[in-house]
Amino acid sequence: MSNDERLDRLDARVDALTQSVELLATLHRDLEKETAAKFAEVAAKSQQTEALIAQRFAETLGFINRLAHIAEAHEQRIDNLESQ
Repeated sequence: MSNDERLDRLDARVDALTQSVELLATLHRDLEKETAAKFAEVAAKSQQTEALIAQRFAETLGFINRLAHIAEAHEQRIDNLESQ
């Protein structure tokens, strides 16, 4: 194999490697963009979920307080009935 043939083979390999690296770089950039978009989406959903959980917790706390008042009222009624 002559030097020219070797150089041609090396040039072909360098071109193939260059194309592969360019393709990988493009795929990497695309993946980074997709990943960033997914993270932003998950963060937004997480904030919505946290807000919903806080709202539901506040509602549940309100229900518990109402039940406590109802229980106190019933207890007072029972005490009144027992004392009569």
